[in-house]
Amino acid sequence: MGLSNFDHKAFLKTITSRAGVYQMYDKDGKLLYVGKAKNLKNRVSSYFRASGLAAKTMALVARIEEIQLTVTSTEVDALLLEHNLIKEHKPPYNILLKDDKSYPYIYLSSEDKYPRLSLHRGARRRKGKYFGPYPSAGSVRESLHFLQKVFKVRQCEDSYFANRSRPCLQYQIDRCTAPCVEHVSEGEYAEQVHSTRLFLQGKSQELMVKLADDMEQAARELNYEQAASCRDQLGQLQHVQANQGIEGVSGDLDIVAAAVTGGVCCVQVLFVRGARVLGSKSYFPSPKLAESPADILTAFLPQYYLTGTRVIPGEIIVNEAPEGARSLEEAFSARAGRNVKIRLQVREARAQWLQLALQSAQTNLQSQLDGKKTAFDRRKALQDALGLAEIPQRMECFDISHSSGEATVASCVVFDQNGPSKPDYRKFNIEGITGGDDYAAMQQALERRYKRLKTGEGIVPDILFIDGGKGQVSQAMSVLSDLQITGVEVIGVAKGVTRKAGFETLVHGESGEEQQLPGDSAALHLIQHIRDEAHRFAITGHRARRDKKRQTSSLESIQGVGAKRRRELLRHFGSAKGVENASVTELKKIVGISATLAQTIYDHFHH
Repeated sequence: MGLSNFDHKAFLKTITSRAGVYQMYDKDGKLLYVGKAKNLKNRVSSYFRASGLAAKTMALVARIEEIQLTVTSTEVDALLLEHNLIKEHKPPYNILLKDDKSYPYIYLSSEDKYPRLSLHRGARRRKGKYFGPYPSAGSVRESLHFLQKVFKVRQCEDSYFANRSRPCLQYQIDRCTAPCVEHVSEGEYAEQVHSTRLFLQGKSQELMVKLADDMEQAARELNYEQAASCRDQLGQLQHVQANQGIEGVSGDLDIVAAAVTGGVCCVQVLFVRGARVLGSKSYFPSPKLAESPADILTAFLPQYYLTGTRVIPGEIIVNEAPEGARSLEEAFSARAGRNVKIRLQVREARAQWLQLALQSAQTNLQSQLDGKKTAFDRRKALQDALGLAEIPQRMECFDISHSSGEATVASCVVFDQNGPSKPDYRKFNIEGITGGDDYAAMQQALERRYKRLKTGEGIVPDILFIDGGKGQVSQAMSVLSDLQITGVEVIGVAKGVTRKAGFETLVHGESGEEQQLPGDSAALHLIQHIRDEAHRFAITGHRARRDKKRQTSSLESIQGVGAKRRRELLRHFGSAKGVENASVTELKKIVGISATLAQTIYDHFHH
């Protein structure tokens, strides 16, 4: 197996059969893999079988120089320790779940006379009712739009609501009942809030019965306007329920289906709350040593539910049984503070949901595989177009953005075998140059980026794209030469005479030759994608820097004027403009402003 100094036979004789965690290290002491086991001896021994090991597992075993064991009291303790070690050390052979953001909720306030509906993400500390989680902010906004249309509960900010003297546009378009100016009684508004709560709790049938009763009661009382409103709400709910597809199930549950093909895996999570499918989300973790959907779920579930503030539902339905399902249930139940079940064999509505999740996982997986093939084909076309010896594995592109020289920002985007590698993107705030000098800005950005390569940080790209012509390319070649970085193909991407996509001119840094590719070339499409991404990233960074600068008070850069003095100046003169227009005599009148400091402030604005 290619083991160097590790005597696995002697080591296996010393292993206990108790539950615990094992950590595998290479010759440099780097942690390669963390695993848990109900029986440490059986599990660790399985890595050293004479045959039957997968190629990835054999590659791991060949690098092992040391194995450390931690014995735990129970399998659940082993699961939690394994999760914490993976989260802390991020071993290269473990599946790592990158998406750990908190999911959004719909929040209904409870302390207001007229409660408000809003999107909420993060800790749920405020008093009120939280509905969700939803798979994305978009799905929350879609639900809020529907609720606003049907029940007309306000969604405006409290500060906006408190300062209204007449109804806003939402009232004019029949999306609100204008409680801000009391166009609706407190009782009528409370009824709409109650209906909203029933809908969000998944009690659609109960809500429709209530609306039907209210409609008949209003009709008997000859209140035809109210009856028509109930009729419209009932129609909207019936339409939504028909589109939902599956009804008649209570409780909150997640459906988690995994699919694996061609070294790529997809995990689809379907969110069901109160018998309503709120949406779904796809994950594409690297399979690492996992070979089957069950292996993927075994690694995915603890990272997904034990990390962050994610709410664990009472029921989790899976398409394959994860190893140690009972231990997972115990860990999830302890985290949730209530009983949590992992189920495989389900019927009726749950079976339909599970099938839907599995089909989505398989479809998304195929799309991912098709995308990888497309990425390979484009890189192969780029190799042929540029006459490269090998298919490029890593490409970087730089661009500069500013507004008439203000707030200059340089961007560096990175593409690898799978397309954009966003964790490797970098922005550079350019300082100390003449405003609008793109050559100096490019030089500074390139030097800051590639000086790190000389210290062993980062990876040398195969191709360096520069958004610009011969001047920019010469600047890049000069920087690489000064830093003694070789083996990088430098290509300038200059806009054609028409400045339209498809007419770009490529400038080769080594030879200075110019080249144009056909408009339908896959290589050109890849170059355009990289160039456009660099442009987008640069503009985003520039706008953020510019806006931050413009939001900063001009008083903050005055020597000797701290927060307290700024507050006194602004309170006396009303604004920074008022301070700027003040004389030295007027400035000296402010408490804490000496004659010397008054002169300093005056000079700051006038010299």
